[in-house]
Amino acid sequence: MVMWVFGYGSLVWNPGFHYDEKVLGFIKGYKRVFDLACIDHRGTPEHPARTCTLEKHEEAICWGAAFCVRGGPEEERLAMEYLERRECEYDLKTCVDFYKEDDPLKPSVTGVIVFTSTPDKVSNKYYLGPAPLEDMARQIATANGPCGNNRDYLFLLEKAMHDIGHEEDYVIELANEVRKVLAESSTKKVTPVKEPRTISRVVNKAKTNVPTAHQMLPHQPEAVATTI
Repeated sequence: MVMWVFGYGSLVWNPGFHYDEKVLGFIKGYKRVFDLACIDHRGTPEHPARTCTLEKHEEAICWGAAFCVRGGPEEERLAMEYLERRECEYDLKTCVDFYKEDDPLKPSVTGVIVFTSTPDKVSNKYYLGPAPLEDMARQIATANGPCGNNRDYLFLLEKAMHDIGHEEDYVIELANEVRKVLAESSTKKVTPVKEPRTISRVVNKAKTNVPTAHQMLPHQPEAVATTI
């Protein structure tokens, strides 16, 4: 038995579960967006963080990393239990084709699991939806949670995409806007952007001193035989 999971957010640099193989590549038909609330890692119910989810887009591709878990049902169960706890704000698990750079037309792996979210504020309490760049940047700049602040999540993603050789304009633009907000906060107080509702945690079984992204992520050796 073999299970593959595609990571496009923090899983790219911090999978957190035992895996046997990591492969860099991309999936088709999705783009990365910062439209999902996080209330237990990088934010709180009163001040949610904004983290990555995927939005369907016919012409888009999304670069990331696919992780392979071998060893049988027990290894897969342990990995999935960990991922479902960690990715609790994602209410969907979708199976996709995964492609590598050296063969972008033929899938390298099929049936790869990816955590996604329903893009509807009524049926999915964690879905924040799109917002103006400045508003998203202010929210990311000021959100904090038990696992750290929201801006580090964004800066680490920016660096991770640079490190795999596939920087993303959207991520860079948002990260630079957050740096602008943080620079302004050195001379005046930044007022947090609050969402119009409080989100309760439900587990779904499914010149400034601002650091640049490239200064933040220490080298991590690959594990060889572990969110969205």
